[in-house]
Amino acid sequence: MLSSREEPTKPVSRVIFPDKWLPLRFMASNWKNKILPEVKILDVAAEGKCLARFEERVVFVPGQLVAPGDVVDLQVVRRRKNYLEAVPIRFHHYSPARIAPVCPHFGQCGGCKWQHLPYAQQLQYKQQQVQDNLSRLAKIELPEISPILPSENLYFYRNKLEFTFSHQRWRTPEELNTGEVWENEPGLGFHVPGRFDKVLDLQTCHLQAEPSNALRDAVRDYARQKHLAFFDLRAQAGFLRNLVIRTASTGDVMVLLIFFEEDEEARVGLLEHLRARFPLVSSWFYLINSKKNDAYQDLVPVCYAGQGFIEEQMEDLRFRIGPLSFYQTNSAQAYRLYEVARAFAALEGQEVVYDLYTGTGTIANFVARQCQKVYWLRICARRHRGCPSQCGPE
Repeated sequence: MLSSREEPTKPVSRVIFPDKWLPLRFMASNWKNKILPEVKILDVAAEGKCLARFEERVVFVPGQLVAPGDVVDLQVVRRRKNYLEAVPIRFHHYSPARIAPVCPHFGQCGGCKWQHLPYAQQLQYKQQQVQDNLSRLAKIELPEISPILPSENLYFYRNKLEFTFSHQRWRTPEELNTGEVWENEPGLGFHVPGRFDKVLDLQTCHLQAEPSNALRDAVRDYARQKHLAFFDLRAQAGFLRNLVIRTASTGDVMVLLIFFEEDEEARVGLLEHLRARFPLVSSWFYLINSKKNDAYQDLVPVCYAGQGFIEEQMEDLRFRIGPLSFYQTNSAQAYRLYEVARAFAALEGQEVVYDLYTGTGTIANFVARQCQKVYWLRICARRHRGCPSQCGPE
């Protein structure tokens, strides 16, 4: 990465140009391809975007491509009534706040947006957004705001990841610029930002601890070797659709393979291969999703092998998590969140507590000993009947 003092003379190679990743509707504008020269990135806005101004117009730029303090040439890709959207095509000056991203896929992957900013600065931007939304938009007069409690783990903190199969992996700008003729190659990973039909084939991911990377690679390698059909997101055809991996602080691991159509021989072959490679995985599930969308919460997963749940532990409470269960994706931060919520509630033992949209029932059980009674409500009772939590008193 160039330092803030160096003056780049050509576009940065990791910039994703709009015709490579933005939906075609973004390009339909009288401003198409308009260049905004030497624009300074001013701030971070909502949804991970960055904010700039050009001739009194607000300009939003994908946050994983720029940082506050950068000076760049921008190319407009979309015009709205009150703002523009643009992408960088040339860097004149890099922000001194930038750091080197840990992940080699950063900037092209839809998984992370702020790895190029120090974590302390990320927290400042997030807190400012919350305060702005409450005070400026909601017009709420706020008391003094406590600082965000930072996560102790900056990487490998997620307990759930969902990967997508694609019959044709997305080619990076570096690959396309070589001039080589590329054959179609299937991939397994995350969607490229802004493209439902383009999937970046991941070589490594810093979001979830092992065996997540090893499991993903093993599935992809076996499927390529056996010529199993990766899903075609546009044609809605293929065999392998999604891979969901859950991990827990207890060491439990769950794998859910989602197929577009049934092929018992191929399905059993893949699952048996994985079971032999990863004997410590505690739960193996699969389901068939032949719908036109990736949503599977209304479908019934089949437990192929192992137990029908994994267990997460907080204090002396153990929670059973099924393949459809909602659970906070950062287990360590969830525990700290529930500690704060319990302290803020200041229960004295006579209260009746309602935990709405309870998910796995974590908060309800966390405060159960400090109150008279807890009612926990959620929209889908079927998930609890199939996977009850093993916790303390009601």
